[in-house]
Amino acid sequence: MITRFVITGHAFDGKHAHDIVCAGVSSLAITTVNSLESLAHFQPLVEIDAVDGGFLDCEIIAELSDKQKEIAQILLQNLENGVSAIADEAEYRNFISVTDHDL
Repeated sequence: MITRFVITGHAFDGKHAHDIVCAGVSSLAITTVNSLESLAHFQPLVEIDAVDGGFLDCEIIAELSDKQKEIAQILLQNLENGVSAIADEAEYRNFISVTDHDL
């Protein structure tokens, strides 16, 4: 069961606003957070670095119904699949790594 994801650092695959790796991962992460709120109907604990960027920590800490847990896991697995797919692309391997930590 996925209960948290953390994204750190910058990909540095391109100049600011043209970094496709950063844009892809950021889009997946932000969509996941927004979907947890709009589809699973709960607010995860989210911490970001609004000044320098490059950091997003999203944790599911609320008591959830079985339906909310199911939706959350689908969304979080989708995020993992999407980020892993980006990391598996040969041309992006030097800019991204995916690790699994049991917290």
